[in-house]
Amino acid sequence: MKTKLIILAVLAFSFNSIKSYAQEKPNIVIVFLDNFGYGEPGFNGGGILRGTETPRMDQLADEGLRLTNFNVEVQCTPSRSALMTGRYAIRSGNGTVPMGEGVYGLVQWEKTMAEMLSDSGYATGMFGKWHLGRTEGRFPTDQGFDEWYGVPNSTDESTYTSLDGFAESGVIPTYVMEGKKGISPEKVKIYDLDYRPLIDRDLTDKAMDFMERKSNEDKPFFVYLPYTATHFPTMPHPDFKGKTGNGPWADLLLQIDSYTGELVDKIEELGETDNTLFIFTADNGPEALNFDSTSLTVETAAHGSPGPWRGTLFTGFEGALRVPFVAKWPGKIDAGKSSDEIVHAMDLFPTIAKIAGGTVPQDRVIDGIEMSDFFLSKKNNSGREGFIVYMGNDIFGVKWKNWKLHFKEQNSWNSVLNNYTMPKLYNLYTDPQEKDNVLFPHTWVPKVALGQLTEHVISLKQNPPIKAGQKDPYQPKSN
Repeated sequence: MKTKLIILAVLAFSFNSIKSYAQEKPNIVIVFLDNFGYGEPGFNGGGILRGTETPRMDQLADEGLRLTNFNVEVQCTPSRSALMTGRYAIRSGNGTVPMGEGVYGLVQWEKTMAEMLSDSGYATGMFGKWHLGRTEGRFPTDQGFDEWYGVPNSTDESTYTSLDGFAESGVIPTYVMEGKKGISPEKVKIYDLDYRPLIDRDLTDKAMDFMERKSNEDKPFFVYLPYTATHFPTMPHPDFKGKTGNGPWADLLLQIDSYTGELVDKIEELGETDNTLFIFTADNGPEALNFDSTSLTVETAAHGSPGPWRGTLFTGFEGALRVPFVAKWPGKIDAGKSSDEIVHAMDLFPTIAKIAGGTVPQDRVIDGIEMSDFFLSKKNNSGREGFIVYMGNDIFGVKWKNWKLHFKEQNSWNSVLNNYTMPKLYNLYTDPQEKDNVLFPHTWVPKVALGQLTEHVISLKQNPPIKAGQKDPYQPKSN
């Protein structure tokens, strides 16, 4: 009898120890919208001005930390690379959205957020758009994710099979894929205009199923949910089509809000709310325009909104760089707080690593800054004063505090490029549209702002970037 009691006690202690271990590591959920401008959610002045209320997004902001100066890179692929690696995308060879059918994406040498969290004991699931590789060895399940369901590239590819000339082109249609770590992903179905409005529903359901399974296993989970919304073509789910009476964009915004609420409610249902860091953000600012989902013709009323800022994706303006951001973690992150401190997507890698007990690689340049004390309200400063503004592989400018230096500009995403012999300088507090050059008399600003550019250029010479399209195996040369 004593032996049985001892065994039961040991088992009970072991179970509680495992559960305690899981609770020490918060679950991480990142909702990552596609081409979702700063001015879309109600908490940033959008919502009803965009055709629908956004109560669940606004509730997140009320319950968490809202950042008004959260920055990303200005194209889909580089932004996702920066998030996943904590490094400027130029370093990983993913500075631009890929064109053509060649090899691209992250080499195996890069360490992703998913790999870092997996090494720290997390179950890792991704549901959505990857855009960091579409060939063997470059899928999410090759880069640290235990499970993946989604598309390897971009949502505009869903239009291909509906376009004249595509059938004769010889280009392979884009497929929705599904896979698990250690097994090559399988093609599930063609990603076409029939499935385009349905995919985000399935992504939401699969994410919630993953959370439930891992919660029942008492295992901390990392869910990366890069939705296809609001990328062209703008096609809301049938459950939301026409629901607002204000067009497809408003319908899709309502859909995003509803799905966000479902995720939050599921976490509550699982009893994981207090132990979950929930992040809501996007990859870059809005598209320059969207298209009617049936005829694929220009529909000017469906433009995304950068809020008070100038520009869209594929530009160096604030409208491309600043996106909505909320982080919620009850009892850890102060509720209802807003901050205009500069934060960049690449800062999330080292910050989450610190929070989750993960390890940041020491054998490469990590451009992200660890900000856990800032997020957890232990200090008011983020620790970042600025960053280098890239458009593709070109340096367009430097951001420092409330000042912005531009070396290159476009009037719009597809306009002729302007190169300046002298940089233009904007005060973002007084000129959010970046139109009034105040270099004179403020020539003191470049004297302090350009220090970070000098350091960055030196680091690129000391640690040469990985070439775009670099094949595996890859190992950097020793300096």
